[in-house]
Amino acid sequence: MSVALVPLLGGAEAEARKSRGAFFTPRPVAAFLVRWAVRAADDTLFEPSCGEAVFLTEGVARVRELGRNAIPPDQFDGVDIDAASVNAARSLLLERDVTADLKVGDFFDLKASRTYSAVVGNPPYIRYQSFHGAARSKGLEAALAQGVRLTALASSWAAFVIHATSFLAPGGRLALVLPAELLTVNYAAPVRRFLMKRFSRVRVILFEERIFPGVMEEVVLLLAEGSGPTDHCEILQTNNVDTLDETEHQPWTAAETESRWLTALLPRDAAALFRQANDGDTFTPLLGWGETTLGMVTGNNQYFTLTAAKVRDLKLDPAQITKICPPGSRHLRGLIFTDKAWDEMVQEGARGYLFDPKSTSISDAAAAYIAAGEAAGIKDGYKCSNRSPWWRVPRSAVPDAFLTYMNHDTPRIVTNRARLACLNSVHGIIFDPIHRQLAMDLLPIAALNSVTLLGAELVGRAYGGGLLKIEPREGDRLPVPSRAVIEKAAAGLRALRPQLAKGLRQGNLLDVVDEVDRVLRPYLRLTIADIRKLRAARAELFARRVTRSRADR
Repeated sequence: MSVALVPLLGGAEAEARKSRGAFFTPRPVAAFLVRWAVRAADDTLFEPSCGEAVFLTEGVARVRELGRNAIPPDQFDGVDIDAASVNAARSLLLERDVTADLKVGDFFDLKASRTYSAVVGNPPYIRYQSFHGAARSKGLEAALAQGVRLTALASSWAAFVIHATSFLAPGGRLALVLPAELLTVNYAAPVRRFLMKRFSRVRVILFEERIFPGVMEEVVLLLAEGSGPTDHCEILQTNNVDTLDETEHQPWTAAETESRWLTALLPRDAAALFRQANDGDTFTPLLGWGETTLGMVTGNNQYFTLTAAKVRDLKLDPAQITKICPPGSRHLRGLIFTDKAWDEMVQEGARGYLFDPKSTSISDAAAAYIAAGEAAGIKDGYKCSNRSPWWRVPRSAVPDAFLTYMNHDTPRIVTNRARLACLNSVHGIIFDPIHRQLAMDLLPIAALNSVTLLGAELVGRAYGGGLLKIEPREGDRLPVPSRAVIEKAAAGLRALRPQLAKGLRQGNLLDVVDEVDRVLRPYLRLTIADIRKLRAARAELFARRVTRSRADR
């Protein structure tokens, strides 16, 4: 699979596997998937990206277990882009007295000349940055042939899943090892929608422990069968490979088939409470208050963002610079960002200025800095080279509030009293004029509640180091208290402000949430026991995110 999934090998073998996204499946996982997919002695099996045939050899063992000793040459087929792997696979099957049709080639070039009872495998996992050119075009075309249009951000496995279904006989079974991105990322939405439409039964197995030592990516097992559609999938959880036969599962129905399936990880009672809160009039998506927007993209923060000392050294006058919220978000963990906070940060050396000369009045000092940037190759960077003039950073509207982008605990809404634009290290929120005054005053406080904390884990995605990443469209879906609730709770929320600000400065987030829950609860139609269930569900998702980040180190 991709860079993230390559085992920690050395030398040429690691580099070869890395280049083609190859990662070979542990035999117990292959055996489990084959036992599920192959149910009769005459079932046919196809292994795309067959590598060294771990699924095919398990298939041989399975059909012999079911009573077939002499295996015909058309019962097992496979394909792989690596000739050495295909040769090794042939040898392994010949050792078992089996001749199979194994082809060397790109799976996306292969058309389904026949169909199979089961398609089982572990797709190569190549992220969109490396999945480009002819390879990407073929993958997108293969998916489109099945009626699925994937986005430019889709990794290779997404197209692979769609194309694999074209090799299934009516009522056939698909069993794949996939990255957990299947459950969580936006680009996988067409895949999730397709699976629910294509199959009558869809199951996903998640592991509490990592099952591939030395591998960064979390994986799931997809089990799909029959002819769809279905209105629900089944989420199964187990500890590790040794407990695969002891899975506990529950049916789960998504509000929308393309919505993230991560909500299926919630305990049933917590899931019901979360739906109740979001289906009523007590919570609304953040988009109901205003729009989440991207901050400015400079193309080179080192060059374009300046400290006060740098401004003095360059002799830039005020017409050549603009005050900005400094890059990063560590300073946005409270409730309000003020002029005083900006002054203190700048005095301590923060990059609180943007190089922003006006085209009609470029000073000699600004012209010299532009020339220095050209000499240093700044203008040749991707963003700079695609705008004219290269040194003019496209401005964004000054937001009413900031929404933190990368978060260890939970995203924060911070009122922008300083009225400064921000870079894309945080997002902006521009409130609807009818909500602006109330939102700027109280939404940052009201959003620190147990329902919103849980919602953040569900709309965001885990990122490197266990951070919770929130993109603007995900921010728009963040559940926050409705205007009606905040108006009713306004006096209590305002009274909390001093102690909450202190608690946040001291890092006591959950104590702050306790206080906000206490004030909001009478208006939310939730009991104390309900709040505890929601808090426990959020704690479980948070622990899952953080624990997996530690395993990555």
